Order: sequence, then C-alpha cells, then structure tokens
Amino acid sequence: MDARGCTLRYDDLGPPAGLPVLLVHGHPFNRTLWTPQSEALVAAGHRVLAPDLRGYGGSGVTPGTVLLTDFAEDLAALLDHAGVERAVVGGVSMGGQIAMEFHRLYPERVRALVLSDTSAPAETAEGKEHRNRLADRLLAEGMDGYAGEVIDKMLAAYNVTAMPEVAARVLAMMRATDPRGAAAALRGRAERPDYRDTLPGVHCPTLIVVGADDVYTPVAEAEAIQRLVPHATLTVIERAGHLPGAEQPARFNAALLDFLATRVPATG
Repeated sequence: MDARGCTLRYDDLGPPAGLPVLLVHGHPFNRTLWTPQSEALVAAGHRVLAPDLRGYGGSGVTPGTVLLTDFAEDLAALLDHAGVERAVVGGVSMGGQIAMEFHRLYPERVRALVLSDTSAPAETAEGKEHRNRLADRLLAEGMDGYAGEVIDKMLAAYNVTAMPEVAARVLAMMRATDPRGAAAALRGRAERPDYRDTLPGVHCPTLIVVGADDVYTPVAEAEAIQRLVPHATLTVIERAGHLPGAEQPARFNAALLDFLATRVPATG
C-alpha cells in the first residue's frame, strides 16, 4: 500500500472479523520478527496486521530523518487501508515508542496497548549524540559490523549460543536492513517526546512485557511505565533479553493471549 508517498509492505493475517492486533517491530528489524506471535494470534482467532516500517524490510526508504510521528501516521494510514477503526497496538523497543506515539496522536483508535522492552523518557543529550553518530556510521559502513556488535544485547548473551537459529534470524534481519532507513529512524528517534507526560492519560488496557535480562531497557524501565499507566499489567519473561518474543515465544505468547482474553473486550 501507499502511505504518504511511501510503499509499505505488510501482512494481514487471520479472520477479517477477528480482534485486530497491529504489531510494530523495532530497530533494525522487520515484520518477520513477529512471526511467532502472528502465528499464535491467528490460531486464537485474531486478525494480525504486521507492517514493515518505512525504511525497513520490504517497505520504501525515506532518507534523512523519520520521526516517530511519521511512523505513527503510517500506521494510521495502514489501519484506514485495512478498514480497521480501532486495534490493539503492540510494539517492541522502538516499536513500543511508536505505539506510545500512536496513542498520543490517536487515542480513540487504540483498544489496548502492548509495550515490550521499551522506555518512556525523551532522549538524553548524550543519547542524541550517540544516535546521530551511529546513523553516520551505518551510512558509511553498512549494517554488518553493527549487527555483530549488538547481537549479544538484542538477545540475552547466553541465548546467542544457546539459540543459534534465533540468533541467526535476528542477525539476518539486522544485516538486511537498508542503512538509509536505519539512519533516518535513529535521527528521528533521537528527537522523540517524553512519553511520561502522556502515559498517565492511557485508559485502555495495557500489557507491559520485558525480558528479565534486557540490558537496553531493563526491568526497571518497564516498572516505571507500569507506575505511570493506570491499571497496567507487567509480565517479566525469564531467560530472555531485549527480544523476548523471539527468545521465549511460548512464554511471551501465553502472556499476550491471556491479556487479550481477559482484559480486552471482544467488541468495541
């Protein structure tokens, strides 16, 4: 589909009348990161919309700077294209921040939030400098060296060796990402707002998930979000790092499906 001048590739899976669940991947991945969740959700009768974000996977690339607002507006265009007024919106890492941005812009379109391994504060001055330097590096060198350096932070270090197939899948996604798309998202993410200002106004059901051994967004970050969001549910996934949906899909899926079954109305 065309979203504001950019071609977006996406999966639309499961029964059209099922509860719509919009899944937003993180950086520097693509929609296949969610494959274990998509399969479980469809098996439970839900409808899954999983896009490649602008600049990632099979979607078109917008060089320069892509703000989280741009990603959120693309998601709204996708829901419009799919004929979905309100959806469960879930995201991991940067995708979680995009989900928070989507809720900030379109709260009436969010039936529930799923925030995995993400953080709410705005970027620090040091963080902005780091993201912009990394963007420059990726444009100059490509993704391969960076992917090798961060794989033991994307996954818990012990899972890189214990789960070679998962590590290979995650590395392949990172290496396949267009450096221009990754750099544009890094520059935009550096300018994100402070979601601690808006999270107290979230009144839809919210599930927060985090890997017990996440070094990028530790359990304390998830607990901070839980304190801000009224009545949020927090699930800590043992034996997982920054990508528990890939590292421990059965545990992640159990938490997600239970949340949808017990906290999210089937209609509305």
